[in-house]
Amino acid sequence: MRRERPDHTLQTTALVHEAYLRLVGQRNIRWQTRIHFFAAAAQVMRHILVDHARGRRRAKRGDGMPELSLDEAVVLSDQRADELLAVNDALMSLTADDPRKGRVFELRYFGGMSVDEAAEAPKVSPATLARDWRMAKSWLRREMGDRLGDGA
Repeated sequence: MRRERPDHTLQTTALVHEAYLRLVGQRNIRWQTRIHFFAAAAQVMRHILVDHARGRRRAKRGDGMPELSLDEAVVLSDQRADELLAVNDALMSLTADDPRKGRVFELRYFGGMSVDEAAEAPKVSPATLARDWRMAKSWLRREMGDRLGDGA
């Protein structure tokens, strides 16, 4: 969210509320640690943002689908929606090649976790996670033609 334009109307609160509702709806999960919860939240937020971006893309092409309640609170620019879908596609490809690096990118990019926080999820050292983060960013930049911008 912090990579958005200053005049952007994307509501962080709406995203967090939607993620909370999805997480609370999953009754069979036992949170092992605080990081386990935040890792799951990062994944849920990624899916919410990607679903929303796909909806924007469909609406842009005249799909005529009724808007989701999230659309009323969250507004992604068409450029940002396309970028988010490109990040997601590249991330799925990275995860297929190297699941840990894909997870590291998801935790840092979508979850906003620090290196120390993200290192707890896959149980690696912060130095290892920092290397994985640099490699994952480099790999995704190459895959996407450097459209990630300075925030990644």
